[in-house]
Amino acid sequence: MKKGFTLLELLIVIAILAILASTAVVVLNPAEILRKSRDSSRLQDLDSMRTALNYYIANTSTPVLGSQPTIGCMDQTVAPCTAGCTYSHLTGVFSGSTVSSASTTRTVAGAGWIPVALSSLTGGSPLSSWPVDPTNSSTSARYYAYQCNYANTTFTLYANMESATYKNGGSSDVESKDGGSIAAVYEVGTAFLTAATGTNFFNDAN
Repeated sequence: MKKGFTLLELLIVIAILAILASTAVVVLNPAEILRKSRDSSRLQDLDSMRTALNYYIANTSTPVLGSQPTIGCMDQTVAPCTAGCTYSHLTGVFSGSTVSSASTTRTVAGAGWIPVALSSLTGGSPLSSWPVDPTNSSTSARYYAYQCNYANTTFTLYANMESATYKNGGSSDVESKDGGSIAAVYEVGTAFLTAATGTNFFNDAN
């Protein structure tokens, strides 16, 4: 005759499982895993945008990387502006000089948050739309930004990492080791530019 588990034995097994589950949560840290996943998307998005912009520059006789307005320029000492401007997919949050579009304008026909007409390329655009940050929030300083030098045909793309792994000082720090001018922001492009607001690009992002 088979003997079943006693109540005490069941309670011991349940207690052991609870301890193992708690340990797994602490070790795996699901919240950090999600942050790392979003950071991976940010790295991929900026790499895709950089590749697309470089392809556009290389295959366009007179590439236009942005507008040339008289206000809202990254170098506010220039009047009228001949250098370039900053853009973000969240209006006005990148810096006081941002002349960005709203987050919904992701078209690659020249009117998107990055005002570059990828669709004008022979064979079509390498991107179907301009990516936006997975979090897409100004309050948490999570959004993409773009800055161009109109005269020199150079650009920089920016993102703010959120995981302890990828952010400044992390074990796989990409922010301070990208060769850019801002240690707390991830930067890629053909030139690392400096905006009028200096290091406060992302509202003192952390």
